[in-house]
Amino acid sequence: MNIMTLLPFIVLIGAMFLMTRSAKKKQQAAAQMRNEMQPGTGVRTIGGMYATVKEIHEDAVLLEVAPGVHALYAKNAVGAVLPDDEYNRIIDGAEQGSVVPDDVSSLTGASSVNDGDDDTTGKGDVAEKIDLGKDAAAEKADEPKAEETKAEEPKAEEAAEAKDVKKDAKKDGDADAK
Repeated sequence: MNIMTLLPFIVLIGAMFLMTRSAKKKQQAAAQMRNEMQPGTGVRTIGGMYATVKEIHEDAVLLEVAPGVHALYAKNAVGAVLPDDEYNRIIDGAEQGSVVPDDVSSLTGASSVNDGDDDTTGKGDVAEKIDLGKDAAAEKADEPKAEETKAEEPKAEEAAEAKDVKKDAKKDGDADAK
């Protein structure tokens, strides 16, 4: 047998060995991380919820998800044990990268005091009014016409009569079957 025919199989087996080895290392690191959990440690679950560890059991962890609210989770549900400073930053929002203003006026340069003229843009020029509403002709076109409503009433009566005929036919069919 030639070495060239065995080469693809050897490469495939080697790749499988490397993948399983790295997966085992990740599992061991995750197990070690979960074993290092202590009560009072901040964690993130695999679902993305942040909580504080209250109690640790054999296969479960009691987490405080909010003040006074406790939930029991499997140890495997803990995705990451967070350092105290990172956990506090996330929970308390201690690090704010950018401050969002309360109103838009600080972003546009317009004053927040309105002088009573609703047509101004804050820069002194008069804004052009745009009518976005419907005009009277369009509103009338949307209203159902009296002729249409009258035409719908006989259709409803015909549908009721058709139901009655079907019921009678069903009763006759049931009587014939007996």
